[in-house]
Amino acid sequence: MNEENIDGTNGCSKVRTGTQNEAALLALMEKTGYNMVQENGQRKFGGPPPGWEGPPPPRGCEVFVGKIPRDMYEDELVPVFERAGKIYEFRLMMEFSGENRGYAFVMYTTKEEAQLAIRILNNYEIRPGKFIGVCVSLDNCRLFIGAIPKEKKKEEILDEMKKVTEGVVDVIVYPSATDKTKNRGFAFVEYESHRAAAMARRKLIPGTFQLWGHTIQVDWADPEKEVDEETMQRVKVLYVRNLMISTTEETIKAEFNKFKPGAVERVKKLRDYAFVHFFNREDAVAAMSVMNGKCIDGASIEVTLAKPVNKENTWRQHLNGQISPNSENLIVFANKEESHPKTLGKPPTLPARLNGQHSPSPPEIERCTYPFFPGTKLTPISMYSLKSNHFNSAVMHLDYYCNKNNWAPPEYYLYSTTSQDGKVLLVYKIVIPAIANGSQSYFMPDKLCTTLEDAKELAAQFTLLHLDYNFRRSSINSLSPVSTTLSSGTPSVLPYTSRPYSYPSYPLSPTISLANGSHVGQRLYISNQASFF
Repeated sequence: MNEENIDGTNGCSKVRTGTQNEAALLALMEKTGYNMVQENGQRKFGGPPPGWEGPPPPRGCEVFVGKIPRDMYEDELVPVFERAGKIYEFRLMMEFSGENRGYAFVMYTTKEEAQLAIRILNNYEIRPGKFIGVCVSLDNCRLFIGAIPKEKKKEEILDEMKKVTEGVVDVIVYPSATDKTKNRGFAFVEYESHRAAAMARRKLIPGTFQLWGHTIQVDWADPEKEVDEETMQRVKVLYVRNLMISTTEETIKAEFNKFKPGAVERVKKLRDYAFVHFFNREDAVAAMSVMNGKCIDGASIEVTLAKPVNKENTWRQHLNGQISPNSENLIVFANKEESHPKTLGKPPTLPARLNGQHSPSPPEIERCTYPFFPGTKLTPISMYSLKSNHFNSAVMHLDYYCNKNNWAPPEYYLYSTTSQDGKVLLVYKIVIPAIANGSQSYFMPDKLCTTLEDAKELAAQFTLLHLDYNFRRSSINSLSPVSTTLSSGTPSVLPYTSRPYSYPSYPLSPTISLANGSHVGQRLYISNQASFF
């Protein structure tokens, strides 16, 4: 440990020596009966606790803790987290200097205790002005493998991965949206344990490893967010994937109404997947059983219950920080096909990860400030020399996307209308000059915004979606935009991979009337705390 550390308890700035730190930890161990050991850059308290018999707690019992003051240790942290329940294991990530790394993992003995910790300790003021972030953490056993030849079948990919890595359990491959005989250029490899997946990633990650003569891309897949059983029991929306792009909402509705006419309320289709809303949950469950694996327009579809996302718990946390959730406490459905090409293709959620652990966010570029010291050497660069993970807004991603494909910058055209209550509602139309003569001459979202920034961001997001650009690494879309010819004489789009990128889902207002007598179906509400991450 450091010889000197600041003891910030109760806001004091009292110097605490290494001997005092050691004494405090020994006192904690003596009081609780837990053991403590430091290995591989982390200090483990417990695991198992005294008198524990049987296997470790199941998945879902561990929480991730971020924004921990660097000079705070187990003697202060453990009593705080014990308020939620019995701690099975507390893992504090440590620096060589003896300071902690700003985050930890706390495993409770039950899922209920973990959920309670999230409720009472997320955004908890651990010291005056210092707030910690707490969310669920799950071990990740799945790797994302990109840049796979699109003609390779599941069996070929599975055999190859078993040859080069150990512990492979399964491979998940999705057909291309435009050609069902090909894959989407990526796969998900499931391993028997987190350790096996981590060892495989370590072997494959250098970037020099090749499969079938191709340099592959390797990273952690986004683990799926677990939704509690009580919430799932209320779901009456089905998630349908692997549809033909040409299949219409009317066709989908007709097919799902066949088993019981009038059961379907509405259908929302986006590219090669759709959400089918039912009036009754019983009809949705029955339709899922009947329709899963059926063919629609020649494509064998997959049907599951859509996973709702609790807006109150939808927040992303970086390695050493957090972003608070939006204020609306509403259940909405996250559109996975829209927002991520690197999460397993199952019902929509907002997954997150951290170094292979299911934690709030992938290890992206930090969003924080650093001191700028006099004399610091600066080098002029172009924004286009950066990687895509340096951008957080859809507007910047769209500009970057166009540049990478040697297109002219996107053109934004602003339109407005007025609601009956006098609010000015805004929407942008975006024109991509390079493809303006193609099948789609412009892109305009079907939602209006009350602020200019939100309108522009939403339009850019909408355009990227329809260009098949990947906002986020998930297993639903491919890792590159549409690679087919867009129009006669238009060159193919350059393959381009984005860092994990997602957008919040927004609650919608009831139908509103405009001053000119027309109607806007639903208005997009964006909270004052809304952000596009």
